[in-house]
This record gives sequence, C-alpha cells and structure tokens, in this order.
Amino acid sequence: MGRTGLIVNALWLQLGWWGCVLGAHQPAWLVAVVGGLLLHLTNCPEPKAECQAVLRVGVSGMLLDWSLGALGLFGFGDSPLPLWLALLWLVFATGFRHSMAWAGSRPWLGALAGMIGGPLAYCAGAPLAGVTLPLGVAGTALVLAPLWAIWLPLAARLADSR
Repeated sequence: MGRTGLIVNALWLQLGWWGCVLGAHQPAWLVAVVGGLLLHLTNCPEPKAECQAVLRVGVSGMLLDWSLGALGLFGFGDSPLPLWLALLWLVFATGFRHSMAWAGSRPWLGALAGMIGGPLAYCAGAPLAGVTLPLGVAGTALVLAPLWAIWLPLAARLADSR
C-alpha cells in the first residue's frame, strides 16, 4: 500500500472509532461504519488475507473486552459486549496490515504506543459511549497500560500470521 493508502487507512481508523463510539447512542453511525468496513475489505489488494486478519484480530479483541467487562473493568450495562464495540474491533483490525503495521515490525514502539494509546482511547470513549469505569479513569488506565503494551504488538503479529 502506498503512502496515500496508508494515510487513508489511518483516517479511516479515526473516523471509524468516532462512528462506533457515537453509534452507541445513535445507531445510524454504525450503518456508516459497516459501509466503511465493506469498502475497506473490497478495496484491499488481498481481500481474502485482509478478511482473515480482520477476523483474527477483531474476534480476539472482542474476547479481550468481553473478558475485561466480565471481570468488572468496564460496565456495558445489559450487554456483555455492545455491538458498537464489536464493530470498533473490526475497524481497529483493518489497520494492522496497513497504517499500523509498524506495531509488529517494531514491537518496542508498538508496546509504547499501546501503553499510552490504549488507555487513552478507552478512557476518552467510555463517557461518550455510556460505558462505566468502576475503577475510575486512573484505575482503569493503570490496568490497561501494561495490558495494551503487550496486546498492541501481539495484535499486529496476529494480523500478519498466515
């Protein structure tokens, strides 16, 4: 993927994040996100490999968040894993073979980005999506930082495995 493609992919990740988080209260945003996912998957140079990577990373991430919710780190209300969050994992997974591939080739940088970016994304998105953080923002960030320092480079590797 060329430089323009990487920039488009990075922008898609940001727009998709917003669409999913806003979609927690306005489901029309989720329809747009599904459209974006389909557009991404059909325009990739290797659609089959991309779909497999998105499913591997996406489902793994969904299981991670479901587990953290079951352990009480997140309060999702009545749902064990809300639809908007499941879609968010699929959106996030679309970056690992493209604009976020560096997280697998430079694991130390992926760990640093995960340690900072993971907790920031959760703590910023939680109030927008109506997710409660029983440990508070600081407590949640302290739990998520080491977890995401490990998870981000592993997810990048998982996306690349064939």
